[in-house]
Amino acid sequence: MAEVKVPSLGESIVEATIGQWLKREGDAVESGEAIAELETDKVNVEVIAEESGVLTQILKQVGDTVAIGDVIAVIAEGQAPAASSESGPSTQAAEQKPVAPSAPQAQAQAPAAPAAPQGSAQQVSVPGDLLVRPTPSLRRAAAAQGIDLRQVQAGALGLGAQPQAPAAPQSGAAPAPQPAAPAAQRPDEERIRMSRRRATIAKRLVEVQHTAAMLTTFNEVDMSRVMEIRKRRKDAFREKHGVGLGFMSFFTKAVVGALKQFPLLNAEIQGEDMIVKHHYDIGIAVATEGGLVVPVVRNADRLTFAEIEQQIADLAARARANKLSLEELQGGTFTITNGGTFGSLFSTPILNAPQVGILGMHNIVERPVAVNGQVEIRPMMYVALSYDHRIVDGAEAVSFLVTVKRLIEDPESLLLEG
Repeated sequence: MAEVKVPSLGESIVEATIGQWLKREGDAVESGEAIAELETDKVNVEVIAEESGVLTQILKQVGDTVAIGDVIAVIAEGQAPAASSESGPSTQAAEQKPVAPSAPQAQAQAPAAPAAPQGSAQQVSVPGDLLVRPTPSLRRAAAAQGIDLRQVQAGALGLGAQPQAPAAPQSGAAPAPQPAAPAAQRPDEERIRMSRRRATIAKRLVEVQHTAAMLTTFNEVDMSRVMEIRKRRKDAFREKHGVGLGFMSFFTKAVVGALKQFPLLNAEIQGEDMIVKHHYDIGIAVATEGGLVVPVVRNADRLTFAEIEQQIADLAARARANKLSLEELQGGTFTITNGGTFGSLFSTPILNAPQVGILGMHNIVERPVAVNGQVEIRPMMYVALSYDHRIVDGAEAVSFLVTVKRLIEDPESLLLEG
């Protein structure tokens, strides 16, 4: 017999939530096979069986919180029992169950319903197990005749039949009061428990707004030059590198160039110290089914356009498949988020703590702009920089964003400064 314990979950993570069981009690388990999935603050972690046998006990259920080293299941030696091919008791019982009489026979066998005393509700008892679901008009007619529809079963009134309406009242008699139709029911509510990742995202976003002096500055970028380069080079680029030439590589290079000029945006606060980083690990926000994750492109200053695009495509695909490791989500120095892929025109990104800067990209929209005294239609993008005002001054933040704008609008300069 072997106990299945919660494995080490990574740096600074001490507990998790049972996300799902991949095996059930009584299932055969092979050594090295995943039997459960744990949800942590950042990624999902599989629990691997260390021995072969039969999963005899599941000690923790989906949604339970567990800590490193907790026993969550037991695996015993042996093999799972084979499914029996012989008829069991349930099968025999099903075979011996009498066949229900046909409709004519049922009507012949049913005793006549006794006449109800005058003024009392009629009790109608007929074969069948489905209660009548009356319409408002059926309820009114039944009430007028003294029939209690709660005691009426399907088929008692015939398919689609309704009680006969009462005779018209005699002259001078007051009409019987009619019950009001019930109010229309609203759809039911649904209570859904937040996943551990979603709860952690919510907690950290609120913490950032409470602890950082966050401010946002905006600008707009003319995307004409970048789009012209992509149009000319996209086919050759994909053929050579196996990946498309997107906007993220241009903005990653532009951000690195601006960070070199304004290093405090590549820093973090620890107590009363500023930790300025001279490496450039750029986080790329990726929307997944379980929430937003930010995998990190390491040493972005040393990568080519193709290497940046390849890494982003790989990280995004594995993020959506919950295949990222914790190391790939930690240690970023600056973040880029692109709401434009969902059609966002303008937004204020929230800092990814402990970082002090995040760049928000948005949708590209053609609109009229003044160019050398002439009105031209250009593809324009609004960009936003949120920053921690505790260590980054407004002038520095604005200058950083202007530098990103200049580098994007003059892509050749990325070869020199990016």
